[in-house]
Amino acid sequence: MSKQSDTAHSPKQLQTDMHWKENIVYEIYVRSFNDSNGDGVGDLRGILEKIDYIADLGVTAVWLSPIFDSPNRDYGYDVIDYRNIHPQYGTLDDFDELLQALHDREIRLIMEIVPNHTSGDHPWFQAAISGPDNPYRDYYIWRSGDGKGNPPNNWTSFLGDSAWTLDESSGEYYFHTYASHQPDLNWENPKVREEIIGALDFWLEKGVDGFRVDTANVLSKNTDFPDTDDTERVQGSGEHFYKNGPRIHEYLREMREKAFSRYPVFTLGEASQVELEDVENYTLPERRELDLILMIEASKICDEPNDMWQSKPWKLSHMKDIMRKWLKDLHEDAWIGMYLSNHDHVRMVSYLGDDLEHREASAKMLAVFLMTLRGTPNLLQGEELGMTNAHFFNSIDDIKEQQALAYYEQRVHEKGEDPETILRRVLEKNRDHSRTPMQWTDEAGAGFTTGKPWQRINPNHSEINAAEQENDPHSVLNLYRRMISLRRDHPVLTLGTYEPVLDDHEHIYAYLRENDDERWLVVLNFSRTATACELPADLRQQLESADCVIGSDDSQAASFAQGPTDLDAYAYFVFRIG
Repeated sequence: MSKQSDTAHSPKQLQTDMHWKENIVYEIYVRSFNDSNGDGVGDLRGILEKIDYIADLGVTAVWLSPIFDSPNRDYGYDVIDYRNIHPQYGTLDDFDELLQALHDREIRLIMEIVPNHTSGDHPWFQAAISGPDNPYRDYYIWRSGDGKGNPPNNWTSFLGDSAWTLDESSGEYYFHTYASHQPDLNWENPKVREEIIGALDFWLEKGVDGFRVDTANVLSKNTDFPDTDDTERVQGSGEHFYKNGPRIHEYLREMREKAFSRYPVFTLGEASQVELEDVENYTLPERRELDLILMIEASKICDEPNDMWQSKPWKLSHMKDIMRKWLKDLHEDAWIGMYLSNHDHVRMVSYLGDDLEHREASAKMLAVFLMTLRGTPNLLQGEELGMTNAHFFNSIDDIKEQQALAYYEQRVHEKGEDPETILRRVLEKNRDHSRTPMQWTDEAGAGFTTGKPWQRINPNHSEINAAEQENDPHSVLNLYRRMISLRRDHPVLTLGTYEPVLDDHEHIYAYLRENDDERWLVVLNFSRTATACELPADLRQQLESADCVIGSDDSQAASFAQGPTDLDAYAYFVFRIG
C-alpha cells in the first residue's frame, strides 16, 4: 500500500474570510490540462507550470478530477489505491507542492473522491474474488442468481448491460452500477465506511480544502434488489432503488461527523435524479450532510429522458424553468453548485450557444450567464477560452470514453440498429468533447504537450488558444476575468435573491439579483439573431440612473431606458441599478 510523502512541510486548509458559498470553482481535468514531461498526459507538475494563469483567472478554488492510482479504464473513476497518486500524474511530493502553491495564491484545492465503487483490480476486490470466506468478500455486494441461470434481478448498469457479473468460481454475482470492472462497494459494511473515511482523512490531513463526492446519492441500495419495471431505460434501469436510497442520509452524516466536520472544508455532491426536497435534505445546514449539490439539469437539457444519447430540441423557457426551480424555489438555506459543462458533458458553447457562426459572442454571453447566477459556479477548463466540441470526431475509433463505446456496441452489434444513426448520436454527445487537451497556443501540440497527446487536439486551437487571447482586452478569456472579479467584489451575485424578468420572452433571459445593499439586472439574448427587448416601465425608469458595468454594446445599453431595444445576437448586459 502507499506511503505518505516525506515532504517536510504539512500544508493545512486555506484560511479565508470568504464564505465557502462564494467560491468560484475551476475544474481541471488533469489528463488534459498541461503535460510537463512530454508523455502526452497532463500531470500535477503541468498544473504547477500554469499556476499563475489559474491565479490570474481569479478563481478561488480548483477541483481536480480523480488522480488516485488506477488502471485508467475509466480514467481515475476506477480506483486501486485511495491514498496514492497515479504515476502518470506525479507523486505525493508533487501533490504537496501543488497544494502549497495554490494556498500561497489563496486558492483552495478540491479533490474528487469516488466512494461508490473501486476498480476490479483493487486489492480489496482481488481478495474478495478469492472465495466467499475471505474477509474482503463483504466489501462488495454479492447475490446468488435466480436459480434459472439469470442474474439476481433485471437492473442494468449505466453502460447498458446487466448490473450483475457472474463470478464463475463461486457461482455468485457481484453488483456494479457502472462497468463490470468497477464493482460497487458494500456501504452496509461498517468496515467499508471506515476505509473511505480513513482515505478522506489522509488527504484532509495533508491540507486539501474539500471534496467533490462522486455519485454522492448512490451509496445506499435497496438490499432486497427487487426487479424494476423501468426496463425501457437504455442505461441505468433500477436506479430509483439506489439513488437517494434508504440509508444515504445516515452514510453522509457519518462522513461529515467523522471526517469533514473536523476541518474547515466544503463538500460538493454529485447527485442526479434529485428534486427540491432531496437537495434540501442533503444540504440544509442543520442536516449536517453535504454543503452543496451540483445542479445537473441544465447540462441535460438536450437529452431525451429515456436515452441520453438521443437529442431533443430545447427552448429558452425550459432553461428558465430549470433555473426558477433551483435558484428561486429551493429553500434559501439549501445550496447548489452551478455548472453548464463539466468533464461528463459536451462543451456549453456547443449546445447552449453557436460554436460556428457566433462562437465568441455566445461564449461571452454564457460567461455572463454562469457568473451572475445564484449558487457556487463551477467552470470547466477551456470554457474561459470558448473551447468547442470536437467536430473532427468522425469515427467510433476516435472515441475513448467507456459509456459511449458501450452504447455503440449494444445498439449496433447486439441490437442490430443502423450504425450511421448510432454513430451520429455518439459523435454528437460523447464525453470526450470536454476532455480534448487544453489549447494553450497555436503551435503543434497546442502548447499542451511536446509528445503524442493521449486524446486528439482540436484543430481549431490555431484560432482558439490562451496565448492569442491573453493580451486581447475583448477576448473571451478577459471577459471571464472581469466577470469573476465582479462576482468576487459583489457577493450579491452569489448570495442575493433571483427574480426573473420577461419570463415569457422566447429569446431574452433577464433577471434581478438583489440583497439589502445592492440590486443588479442581467439581460441576455440567447438567440443567434437580433431580438427586440422592452423592459417593464419601472425598470426602464431605474436604468436612467443605472451603470452598465459590463455590456456587449454601449449604444444598446444606453437605449434600454428609452423603450424597445434591438439586441444583437448573443448580446449581454449587466446593470447595477441600486
